[in-house]
Amino acid sequence: MQCVFTPPDFRKKEKLPSITLNVVHAIEVCDGIEEPIEWLLLTNLPVNSFEEACEKIEWYTRRWGIEIFHRTLKSGCKVEERQLGSAERIKACLAIDLVVAWRVYHASRLGRETPNLPCTIFFSEDEWKALMSYKSRSTNFPDEPPTIREMVRMLASLGGFLGRKGDGEPGAQTIWRGIIALDYITSSYQIFAKKNTALFSTDTYG
Repeated sequence: MQCVFTPPDFRKKEKLPSITLNVVHAIEVCDGIEEPIEWLLLTNLPVNSFEEACEKIEWYTRRWGIEIFHRTLKSGCKVEERQLGSAERIKACLAIDLVVAWRVYHASRLGRETPNLPCTIFFSEDEWKALMSYKSRSTNFPDEPPTIREMVRMLASLGGFLGRKGDGEPGAQTIWRGIIALDYITSSYQIFAKKNTALFSTDTYG
C-alpha cells in the first residue's frame, strides 16, 4: 500500500514536492494474554512483496537497541559533555566510549536472552572471580562460574540495581556504572589476591 503526502499549507509558497511512501501494517501474533503490538510503518524503500515487508519490520525492531546504545553513550559515557578542544581528540575519546557503550549493551542483552550460559562468554576469569570475592568477602569459588544472568545482576548491583521482585532485569545505566566499578575491583583482585597466593604458596617457601 502506498500513500502520497503533500506539503502542509503553511509551506505552500516553497512549492515542495509531494512524497510517496510505502505503508507496512504489522500486528503481533500472541497468545491473547497480553495486548498485541501493532505498528504502522512508513518507508520510502520498496515494499513489493511479503518478504520485503518482513525485512522492513525486522529493520525497525533494531530501533530500540540502537536507541539504548545511543542513550548509554549520552547518559552513561557523557559524550555531549566532553570538552577536549579538537576534533581529533573527540574522535579518539569517542572511539573508546563506543566500545564501552557496546560492552554495556551486549552484557544486558546476554543477561536477558541467554541467561543460563556461563558468564565466561563475556567476562574473564579474573573479572568474575574478583566480583564474587567482592560480593561474598571470600576467595572460595564454586567449581563452575556463575551464569551470565547471575553475573550481570551482581554487576548491576554495583551500579545501584536492587534486584527486588518487581524490578525486572537491570538496565544499561546500572550495568554501565557496574562495569566502571568492576574495572577497579578486578585491578585490586589482580594485585592483592594473586600476590597473596604467591606469597603463601609452597613453591615460594619450599
